[in-house]
Amino acid sequence: MIDKKFIGHTMPSFSATVEPGRLRFFAKATGQTDPVYSDVAVAQAQGHPHLPVSPTFLFCLEMEAPDPAAIRNLLGMDYRTLLHGEQGFTYYSMAYAGDTLTFTQRIADIYDKRDGALEFVERKTLVTNQRNERIAELRCVTVIRNSKGA
Repeated sequence: MIDKKFIGHTMPSFSATVEPGRLRFFAKATGQTDPVYSDVAVAQAQGHPHLPVSPTFLFCLEMEAPDPAAIRNLLGMDYRTLLHGEQGFTYYSMAYAGDTLTFTQRIADIYDKRDGALEFVERKTLVTNQRNERIAELRCVTVIRNSKGA
């Protein structure tokens, strides 16, 4: 069982700069047809200072942590037993190409179900921009399948 003493543990923050080329590629890869996400002139005509960040692109940037497996390693989770359980986003402000976003991950909760056969780790990540304005909070739940009761 994962030790619940890690609830509230915060990982070191890291930053990533939003590049316009990556936003265009992401829009294309996800089938986004709204030109506001790929054409700066269209974005500016709609009142944006640059290309806006697509809603789920923040999850891609979060995976650029210096050690994407840091929480998994901290908790001793075996990747062979992990399942992606849930993902969610709460948005506070827009982010744009050229912004430098800082990601601060923390372990929000650890709990189990089915007499420990399934364990859940809830991670919340606060995203702020270069002016320290809150952009979003990302939520991800990882499920661990244990042999106990399975």
